[in-house]
Amino acid sequence: MITFPNAKINLGLHITQKRNDGYHEIESCMFPIPLCDALEMILDKKPSWTVTGLEVPGDSKDNLILKAEKLLKKDYQGLPSLNIHLHKHIPMGAGLGGGSADGAFALKLMSNLFDLHLDDFFLEEYAAELGSDCPFFIENTPKIIRGRGEILDPCSVSLQGSYLVLIYPGIHVGTKEAYAGVVPKAPKTKLETILADRSCWKKELVNDFEQSIFKNYPEIEAIKSRMYSAGAYYAAMSGSGSSVFGLFDQKPTFPGWPADYFVFESPL
Repeated sequence: MITFPNAKINLGLHITQKRNDGYHEIESCMFPIPLCDALEMILDKKPSWTVTGLEVPGDSKDNLILKAEKLLKKDYQGLPSLNIHLHKHIPMGAGLGGGSADGAFALKLMSNLFDLHLDDFFLEEYAAELGSDCPFFIENTPKIIRGRGEILDPCSVSLQGSYLVLIYPGIHVGTKEAYAGVVPKAPKTKLETILADRSCWKKELVNDFEQSIFKNYPEIEAIKSRMYSAGAYYAAMSGSGSSVFGLFDQKPTFPGWPADYFVFESPL
């Protein structure tokens, strides 16, 4: 069986407070986009794990796909071995949630492959054990997320008819670095209120990470400025960066981006 884990963007991202356990409380609208990896699983007598496409750094035992497999096999004894292949296309460390999507989609794929028929509620519980962003990708629809990312509420925001331009400049912004520059505070206006009026997005739909990250990496801020210069009705950094997206009413015309940038364009 094969599935295509997709990326996400953040429409606004507030860091509202720091918790006693060291994590931060956040508030954001996460929106799925059609930039995808490919994940294939086949029942096999001998387990195997292969990756093509972009290089996936780190030890394979830390990969969320393999952690998802381990989670299910802990609770469901005797599940067969798998031949797992991931073709990685979503840039890593870009604020796009690609690793989280891989883990969540692995849970859904194994539920079908093993005939477990797990409801989304149970899949989201497993996904929360994998990572904060993972539960979002179970239903994979626009959501307002709160807490560490495990509290999900439906969101009616639509980008239908918009055109997305996504740029990843290959700059790695570590999570520790991103949070170090943020002073948590509750937003003055509810996110749902801002999202309901697209005309105020440019001024009021804010990613709290941008202020400090733009100071350290002015080239990221420059990408956002180019989006607006090209006619975007909204542009922002996604997650903790360093990817930047622009939303347009029609396909924009840009001069060429640097050859080492990852560029993705698609109607939504």
